Amino acid sequence: MRFEVAGLRVQNLERSLRFYTGALGLKVRARGDTRAWGGGLWVQLVDPASRRHLELNWYPRTSRFGGPYRVGDGVDHLDFSVGSAPRAELERVYRRLLRAGGRPTGLEPATTDGWMASVLDPDGIWITIGRRPTPAERRAMARSKRRT
Repeated sequence: MRFEVAGLRVQNLERSLRFYTGALGLKVRARGDTRAWGGGLWVQLVDPASRRHLELNWYPRTSRFGGPYRVGDGVDHLDFSVGSAPRAELERVYRRLLRAGGRPTGLEPATTDGWMASVLDPDGIWITIGRRPTPAERRAMARSKRRT
């Protein structure tokens, strides 16, 4: 057995699709319609870099899955990385997410010493973006440790 995909329930499929493809760079892998048997509409996305999958699911009120929507039921957050990148790259991605409809959470590069930022997606799910130290930062940290 292997893990295939994580699914998120969304309130507006097209709005969420624009956010995850436009702001986070995920690509549409497949689409489906399961309303005939009581399901809903779904779009499976893939991250070109990591090859991980995320499925966006929308259910009409008449769906067997269409109960009241409660933000984040069972989902703590989705974690993305800009990799080994300078703080400026994290700041650029954070601003792009805000322009694309992400809402601020108070965790931004300025409040985390440039290591991470978080936004809420259009449905209120936490999206966390982090970065690893650049090679120059790793060398500086190693020098600092040697001095202590």
